[in-house]
Amino acid sequence: RNTNVLNVIIRVQSPDGMKKIPATKRETVAAFIKKVGNEFGFNSNGFSIYLNRNKTGEILSQNKTLSLLKIKHGDMLYLFPSGSPSSSAEVMDTATPHSSSSMPSVQEDEIDQYLTKQDGKIYRNKDPQLCHHGSLGKCVHCVPLEVREFIFVFLISYRDHMSFHAYLRKLTGGADKGKFAALENISCKIKSGCEGHPPWPEGICTKCQPSAITLNRQKYRHVDNIMFENHTIADRFLDFWRKTGSQRMGYLYGRYTEHKDIPLGIRAEVAAIYEPPQNATQNSLELVDDPKAAAVDEIAAKLGLCKVGWIFTDLLSEDTRIGTVRYTRNNDSHYLSAEECITAGYFQNLHSNPCRLSRDGHFGSKFVTVVATGGPDNQVHFEGYQVSNQCMALVRDECLLPCKDAPELGYAKESSPEQYVPDVFFKDTDKFGNDVTFLARPLPVEYLIIDITTTFPKDPQYTFCSTQRFPIENREILGETQDFHSLATYLSQCTSTAFLDIVSDFHLLLFLVTNEVMPLRDSIGLLLDAVRTSNEDLAQTWKKSEQWATIEQLCSTVGGQPSSSQGYGAMGGPSAPASSSAMWSCLHCTFMNQPGTEHCEMCSLPRGYQPPSLHALLCPDLIPLSPPLNWPITSLHQDPLRDLDALFFYFFLFFTLSPHFEASVLPISQAAVSSERDALVSIHSMSKSTKPKLSTSVPLSLSQRLLGNRAVYKYI
Repeated sequence: RNTNVLNVIIRVQSPDGMKKIPATKRETVAAFIKKVGNEFGFNSNGFSIYLNRNKTGEILSQNKTLSLLKIKHGDMLYLFPSGSPSSSAEVMDTATPHSSSSMPSVQEDEIDQYLTKQDGKIYRNKDPQLCHHGSLGKCVHCVPLEVREFIFVFLISYRDHMSFHAYLRKLTGGADKGKFAALENISCKIKSGCEGHPPWPEGICTKCQPSAITLNRQKYRHVDNIMFENHTIADRFLDFWRKTGSQRMGYLYGRYTEHKDIPLGIRAEVAAIYEPPQNATQNSLELVDDPKAAAVDEIAAKLGLCKVGWIFTDLLSEDTRIGTVRYTRNNDSHYLSAEECITAGYFQNLHSNPCRLSRDGHFGSKFVTVVATGGPDNQVHFEGYQVSNQCMALVRDECLLPCKDAPELGYAKESSPEQYVPDVFFKDTDKFGNDVTFLARPLPVEYLIIDITTTFPKDPQYTFCSTQRFPIENREILGETQDFHSLATYLSQCTSTAFLDIVSDFHLLLFLVTNEVMPLRDSIGLLLDAVRTSNEDLAQTWKKSEQWATIEQLCSTVGGQPSSSQGYGAMGGPSAPASSSAMWSCLHCTFMNQPGTEHCEMCSLPRGYQPPSLHALLCPDLIPLSPPLNWPITSLHQDPLRDLDALFFYFFLFFTLSPHFEASVLPISQAAVSSERDALVSIHSMSKSTKPKLSTSVPLSLSQRLLGNRAVYKYI
């Protein structure tokens, strides 16, 4: 008896793809439906099966055999999950590329979600010479090109890299809608779980051994253009090199948008540059741990920004009289060194690109690299790059090393007892013009580099619209510090009446959130929303908060003079002039003084003086280093015994509590004061980076020694 006549294979089409279900003609429909549910991962009530695509001829669970329902070998049945859309064509034509069981649920970036919904067509205008039809007609010369034709136009028009989403359309095009398309990440590590032999280096097999890698120039790129919103962003970054001659590195914060010049292209727009702590010289850069890194990313996210790349300088001055720089990166040397490629690959691995077509949930990266270097015209140029996904894999698995004597060459590591490294090859032409495969020892890094155009817009854009410049972080070597004195100076120089324009500065917002005196990390959300949405009303609402009132008080404590005759308070509004025709209360002793006087009759303090608050005493960063010149202890020049306690408190307050000085305080004796009245030292001229100057009249002898930029005083 021929049993092959009874065995049949039934094809079942579902939104997740088609599967072949083995059965027999004598098998009951109920058993067959149960088998289908197990195959697709549904329970008995989670789906329905129909004979036709338009949901007609439903097959109900019953004890009849398949032969009675006239279901034959090779027939196609259609499965629809419960609660699926009513239109069968919609279900089958919009099937996902992979089944839900094999692909993870990935939340792609907003720009990827947007481009996925676009048609991806290349629209062309009517050709006046070739098109002989009306304005509403289309012909082969002006009809929009479909995705299948994109590659041909790409080769003719661009001859460079196609956009990543155009590459995805190529994979997912055709009749199968990309159901079997998959993006595989390269792995250079031995696969775990192989138990047929001892672990490496004692054994290895073809199942766990990683495949050899042949390097190819990548045909697509994840980012097609880098654009700085305005020249100010780049100029402020270059100021460090102009003033010190040392190189500089920074992180680019911005957003990813559609690049309309290339079909389905992505642009990285740079809105700000954050400069992390680093040690720099004329020829080297070294990053150090950044305790504020998480806070910076959090602030940027609330501002609608993310870290899109990194930038570094490689500049050597050629002629300082005309401001030219050397042209060092060219065809005869290199564009990116192997060490820079490894660093770029490291950053790209840290910021991988979420992708729904990858079983790992990520593929490639949108993180870009920008180099500020000399161009052919001996002017500063900004060049953009990425490294390929193959380079990312080699860096991630620690298989690539730089060459010491040739920056344009890398070196693929050799296997060792500690690590197995697969063979890495690249193709090139020999002296006879033949294509030859070479072992990547050494490796030209040009196989790893992807060029990206870097531009500046014709019409500048401003995410942060402040016209004043708050000091950039981690530039203490230039004397630019972020503290409340610089904040008071910044606010006093602002001339705008709009509070949003004043606080719309990336570096200022970072200082407000990360300063150690009064961090506003938990209470600045409303202000960040105001800056992100350019909403002046929200900014004014936050301006009335207690937090800003405290900031205003701290700024008034450390000083900062208005830049206009009208005056400008720390709150960002005009300061009202004090009335001289009314009695005024001393803020120190509360004595009511007669109008027209400028000093308190009780304590001799100047009008408007505010004593340090308890918060200032506990946080010595807020203690002013510029006391009034008519401070009452100047009378000690005439009578050194007058108010000796006030003198001791003065020195204790402005030296011991100040973080800029280290002091050991000893009791002040009458003999020491009276015998050393000729030793004069300036108090108001002392700062973190300057030496004391002898000018004012404080009759004390101070033994001084300098340690770098820090002065140590011992009171005798």
